[in-house]
Amino acid sequence: MVQVSATGVLFAKNSDRDPNESQLLEWHPAARHAPGSRVACTHVEVDQVQETNAVVLSRPWWMWGAEMGANEHGVVIGNEAVFTNEPAGEPALLGMDLLRLALERASDADGAVAVIVDLLERHGQGGPCSYERPSFTYDNSFLVADPDGAVVVETAGRRYATERVTSRARSISNGLTIEPFASEHRDKTREQVTACRLRRTRTETSARQAAGPAEMIAALRDHGGDGGCGGGPRVSPINGALKAPCVHAGGVLVSTQTTASFVADLSEGVALWATGTSAPCTSIFKPVGVDEPIELGPAPTNRYQHESLWWRHERLHRATMADWAALLPRYRHARDRTETAWLADPPSSAEAFAAARDLEAAWLDDVSEVASERRPIWLRRLWRSLDRKADMLGLR
Repeated sequence: MVQVSATGVLFAKNSDRDPNESQLLEWHPAARHAPGSRVACTHVEVDQVQETNAVVLSRPWWMWGAEMGANEHGVVIGNEAVFTNEPAGEPALLGMDLLRLALERASDADGAVAVIVDLLERHGQGGPCSYERPSFTYDNSFLVADPDGAVVVETAGRRYATERVTSRARSISNGLTIEPFASEHRDKTREQVTACRLRRTRTETSARQAAGPAEMIAALRDHGGDGGCGGGPRVSPINGALKAPCVHAGGVLVSTQTTASFVADLSEGVALWATGTSAPCTSIFKPVGVDEPIELGPAPTNRYQHESLWWRHERLHRATMADWAALLPRYRHARDRTETAWLADPPSSAEAFAAARDLEAAWLDDVSEVASERRPIWLRRLWRSLDRKADMLGLR
């Protein structure tokens, strides 16, 4: 979601993916490349350009591309899966590859849109979009922003439509929205299963009302109740908690999870905030910078690693979800106090991530002592299965 106003641009995104698909923050400096060189993306190679920008990315562990990120020029991009009537293509560029390539090659939002469109027309999109479900594929939409505004790009195969954001707020979800392109290419059944219209209504309302990055962060924590981010997740056996932005796994047809979150304030300079962890409701947003790379431990995979930032937090997240209403309040106020202080006076990224590690370790110790469990049997079984696949049984 994005807010475009006279005072600047605010951007926020939750990345919803497979529950055990860890996501990592990584930094790549500006670079020069030899003529004729190629870049290996997730499934295919494409020609490299002579110079690439410095970027910070939030990337699924097994992909070359990224779900969201920013570059040294203040361009930020997020993508969403969209389900269309186009046939699944052969392995080509993924939407996440297009996003990273645009950040590496463009100096403003319009330039990033041009990169996405050019590469889409030349190489197409396609191939497995999930490590654990290789038959799962989709097309993509993008929200591209810079300090001067934002543009939406929606795709179906090699076809596309663009829309400059002229209203105060705009968001994208798992459905096409730009007419008549949307009516011509949408898959109505899959859109309905993803509950994308409900989420888009909530995120646009939140973006419209936001006064700054704190409200955008709160919007990413929204579970869809009347109390907004203050209420717990409502999990359906059909599609989990997909009716709201803060997604928790639990569905039979769709069992997706918010695996990372990202916020950008482009109002006065560029201020970036990222979790580097799943579930924004149990995470702390830390300041990050394109030019401030930090060491975050070993790169994660889809199996538990104690020294991995993402998996270390996953223990806290999964313990809390056993009884969200009782366990999150044990550390929610400390989470909010920390973020409020950091938004007012951001520490260095290294200091923030170190402090967050200590805080989350203490919170995990606290909630683990309570050992509360209030979820229905079917939901416990689903998460037990996920824990088993991730080698996490017995860790909570």
